[in-house]
Amino acid sequence: MPGMTSDSGDHSTSVVPISPNPQPTTYPLHHGLKPPIARLSISWARGNTLRVTVLRQPQPSAANGEEEAGGRVLEVKLSDNGDGEIDDAQWRRIAYGSVTPFALLQSRKNSTSTLSKISALDSTEWWQYIMEYSREINSLLGNPKPSPSLAIEDQKTVLKDVQKPTCFKAAWELMEIFYADQHSQAWIPERLLDWLADYDCLFSGTQPTVHSELVNFQKELVTRQAVEDHPKYWEAISSTLAIGWLEIGVKLLRLHGSYDFDQLGSRETENGLVEAVAVLISKMPRLRADLGADKLGECYKNKPDFVKAWEKWRAQITKLDCSAFWLQCEHHQTRDGLKNILQTMLGNSTSLSNATFHWMELYIAHFLYIRPFTAVVLAECSKSFGSWMMAHAAELLTAGNIQAEMLLQKEQFQLGGICIEELNRLVYAQVLSSHALTWQIAPIYLSSCMKQGMGLLETVLSKQALQHDQVLLKSIEICRLYELGTVSSNLMKITAVHDWKHGKKGSGVFWLQQARDEVRLNRIAKHLFDFVGKSLSDDSFKQWEGLIELLGPESGIAGGLEFLNKYREFRRSLQQVHSGTATDAAQRAAEALISLMKNPSTPQRFWLPILHDSLKLFNWAGRPLLNVSQTNVLLNKLQELSMARLRPDFVNADLPPEALNSVRLAIATNLGRAILEE
Repeated sequence: MPGMTSDSGDHSTSVVPISPNPQPTTYPLHHGLKPPIARLSISWARGNTLRVTVLRQPQPSAANGEEEAGGRVLEVKLSDNGDGEIDDAQWRRIAYGSVTPFALLQSRKNSTSTLSKISALDSTEWWQYIMEYSREINSLLGNPKPSPSLAIEDQKTVLKDVQKPTCFKAAWELMEIFYADQHSQAWIPERLLDWLADYDCLFSGTQPTVHSELVNFQKELVTRQAVEDHPKYWEAISSTLAIGWLEIGVKLLRLHGSYDFDQLGSRETENGLVEAVAVLISKMPRLRADLGADKLGECYKNKPDFVKAWEKWRAQITKLDCSAFWLQCEHHQTRDGLKNILQTMLGNSTSLSNATFHWMELYIAHFLYIRPFTAVVLAECSKSFGSWMMAHAAELLTAGNIQAEMLLQKEQFQLGGICIEELNRLVYAQVLSSHALTWQIAPIYLSSCMKQGMGLLETVLSKQALQHDQVLLKSIEICRLYELGTVSSNLMKITAVHDWKHGKKGSGVFWLQQARDEVRLNRIAKHLFDFVGKSLSDDSFKQWEGLIELLGPESGIAGGLEFLNKYREFRRSLQQVHSGTATDAAQRAAEALISLMKNPSTPQRFWLPILHDSLKLFNWAGRPLLNVSQTNVLLNKLQELSMARLRPDFVNADLPPEALNSVRLAIATNLGRAILEE
């Protein structure tokens, strides 16, 4: 069986090797029934879902006349799709949408020869292919859209409401930044800042984050007047600047009470310091390809210019930090808050630690320069995101990284000789194959598995519900695409036998013809021979006449079935003769008789019944319908038949005892008339 390993213990029949010590997984089951529970039934539902039926013991009716439920039917989903953040319908859209980019990338990869693969993987064109693949997959994972903007923007709204992104999209974009996008290597810090701005909210469910703190603080802004008097205000500004959210930091600064018209005269120095810090933040140098119109900072596209601007900017911060104007600021909260902000902008480690909440925010710079090991990334993806991510993310992890590609494609003895890359695709293909709506895209992934893919594909096709015409036709088309002629023939044979046994005789013969199964077609021919009528009045031949007509011109591939087709034409001609039609019809019937008797596929047991049914042709009143040569052919057949009657296995036809003599006499009479005619 495909996938069987040489040393797999009790799991030797598994297509994909299973760990001998699997970790148990607990799924909650809330049925709401009162004990005692009498019976528990578990069966498979659609996809990776179990149907659990919980039944109680019969109980007498309650005093109030209300009867309690006798049972519940529940469904337990076994797959882990990001804690339910993506529903089944969306998962099917992602599954179908990812087929085309995956197949196209595999085709481009396979078109590269082995000798030139290393140089090809380093080429600019290949990197473009990788990014095209990544963007198409990324687009399937959703695009968060902001809520409709208000006509008048609330000055105290610092965070816009957007659709919550998915963990899958966050993980995919993070791998794209580190492994696939060559153009972002020079400005990875900025890419990470943008990434954290989009996905920091995902961490808020399990621990505090800058995003969650801002959400909470934004609620307090509505009721607070002098925000600068509250420590959370300054903490929020420091946190946003620590992770590069400059726009939010400046907006919060300009909510400072010194900007009020009634405060400008008495708090001029204080306002000047706040504005100076806001301007410095707005002028922060940023090393990136471009900067959106709504983004603050000054964009630099090359590192030398950026370094010069960075040193100049830091010098301005240091100069402001040493300014004498701080002594003139009488508002202690403002002075201390702005001083801490300057230390954050200068990169003070203590300030950065106090301004962030979890490791991704604090150590984001560390992750920019140390690329995590590929194996670690794979393990995290497998644990958190399941088989889809594992099957598709490998292309990003190995882009331009020969060592990572060797790791994924190295044959593993403990996996039955397959590599990690093939294992991931096999697992994902099995998930697709388990659902009636996605099984037909599994071959795309199985065909890319060199070791066990085609064997598993044959297993998948053989287990489909072939009694449904659309499933059968799709399976045959898949066999044609992947040159699985034997599998296609077997599917047709299985369908033919099923249809024949369930009374669909015509469909059964059709699929046997498509499969070119001569053995079974000959068995059907023998079966039909037992029912073909011995005379024109027998209704059994009419019963099978439609099936014989279905055999058509292709019946020659089945040997004996060719006789039934020719016999049908002969019976039709003979019927016209008995209906009293003209001599031309009798002549055509005589020619059909000779053709039938000369054909080697005509069974010997039918010679005498055919000749006996043709007595009217031999005794035709007008003129002999058969010439001397044709009559000799029939006499020779009678001689062979007389010799065959001496064999012990000869079976006599169901005819009158004098049938042979009557036929012999009629043919001899026709011979004499033919001689005189000639």
